[in-house]
Amino acid sequence: MTVSDRIESRTGVARICAATLFTLAGVLFVVYPVVRPYAAGGSPDGRAEFASPWWLVAHLAAVGGFIAFGLALVALSGLLKGTGGERAAVVAVAASWIGIGLTLPYYGAETFALHTLGGSGLDEGTITTLAESVRMGAAQATLFAAGLLLIAVGAAAAAVAIARSRLLAGWAGIPMAVGFALFIPQFYVDAPLRIGHGVLIGFGCAVVALGVLRSQSPRSTMTGA
Repeated sequence: MTVSDRIESRTGVARICAATLFTLAGVLFVVYPVVRPYAAGGSPDGRAEFASPWWLVAHLAAVGGFIAFGLALVALSGLLKGTGGERAAVVAVAASWIGIGLTLPYYGAETFALHTLGGSGLDEGTITTLAESVRMGAAQATLFAAGLLLIAVGAAAAAVAIARSRLLAGWAGIPMAVGFALFIPQFYVDAPLRIGHGVLIGFGCAVVALGVLRSQSPRSTMTGA
């Protein structure tokens, strides 16, 4: 096997790795709103929702989705080295991982603290009040919002990197970027729209995954090999 063959082989493995991570992230972000318990009639979440095992499954899926997305961007950045999208891909990785670091502590509280409250035996009013304190304290709410905004910036930078690289369709990163840009607004809508948002992110990640699998290495693009 020649050196060029080995490079092509490694690039193929990297493409599969990146595509797998984007697919995994997309699936987990669909699972998150689909299995999450919702209070009837749009009422605030309460004891029944927090105590459900599906509360844990849903929020841990979101945690896994953020981690898989961050790793997918690292893999994508490696694939885009030597292209016009290299710098934007580095920005995508940096912004997203800082954002993920700021976001996950909030999801830890949302996952475990609220689940514990649900099974605590406290009355509904007390649980609702405590849940609001856990969610909306100034420090945690600020860090959570900043984290999600940075992840949105990272997804937008990834879309720019994809467009500039010319290895994938120029629009391929746009649905994914739109999905992450809408992450904060989706918290304020009803269950069907939240599920639709998860599907949008899943679709966006799937488009990038498919584009990565179909892409050529920078070397192949330049030489016509």
